[in-house]
Amino acid sequence: MTILLNGETYETTGPLSVSSLLEGLGIDPRRVAVEHNRSVIKKAAYGATPLREGDEVEVVNFVGGG
Repeated sequence: MTILLNGETYETTGPLSVSSLLEGLGIDPRRVAVEHNRSVIKKAAYGATPLREGDEVEVVNFVGGG
């Protein structure tokens, strides 16, 4: 399955959920925000949000500063 991940083509085995994608990428879901097909996904919905061929996913890391 091919998706667009942060603007780049990404090949993955499907089907999978947003939380499965994050886990496979080694990303802590507590430290990111995820946009799926231009809609922000609540963290509680990561496991219930399936990814399909051609979907667009943006993963944004939180950065602290001061």
